[in-house]
Amino acid sequence: MAYIEMTNSYKRYGSGSSEIVANNGVTFSIEKGELAIILGTSGAGKSTVLNILGGMDTNDEGIVKIDGQEISKLSKKGLTTYRRNDVGFVFQFYNLVPNLTAKENVELASEIVTDSLNAESVLKKVGLQGRMNNFPAQLSGGEQQRVSIARAVAKKPKILLCDEPTGALDYKTGKQVLQLLQDMCRKSGVTVVIVTHNGMIAPIADRVIHMHDAKVNKIEVNPNPSDIADIEW
Repeated sequence: MAYIEMTNSYKRYGSGSSEIVANNGVTFSIEKGELAIILGTSGAGKSTVLNILGGMDTNDEGIVKIDGQEISKLSKKGLTTYRRNDVGFVFQFYNLVPNLTAKENVELASEIVTDSLNAESVLKKVGLQGRMNNFPAQLSGGEQQRVSIARAVAKKPKILLCDEPTGALDYKTGKQVLQLLQDMCRKSGVTVVIVTHNGMIAPIADRVIHMHDAKVNKIEVNPNPSDIADIEW
């Protein structure tokens, strides 16, 4: 059994003539410890998939299993517990609390789980040992994204879900952030799922799920992912 399994999943918004099918029979699997990329243009349905995997939204039909647990059948309370304990989120625009320091932003996440990592040690791991007491406005975009990753990782999540994590970053900083995410897979065994429209980063992934028009139209498994230093975009 795969670690993440989405089977014939549908998500619709609206009704009648105004109905939008955001996910149309989406099926794929991801193994534990993989770095997977969900690739597609805007409107392909990839962020809807990410929101369903993260328990921020529910599908209308189909099965969604994470580590053997069918999250598509969880109650609202069950989904809250799942989001709190099992999932780390990294967004394009960081979502840091502006009046808290980098360390305090990371500690926020650690406070909601019982067995979190030490905020200082996680910030050191992402290269921010000298910036712990800085506020977000005093950090560069790349540093803010690293705080965001540290906050997600401090929860010791089973899966790390990343929505366009390099979209607001320059090329060099984007590569540093991708390296960090790849390291989380390789060194910590975290299952990382990245949603992106940037096909040039696909070679770094163990698995690439191509989405178009609300469907999965191709899945590629890569036995030899590229080093991030070797890719260009």
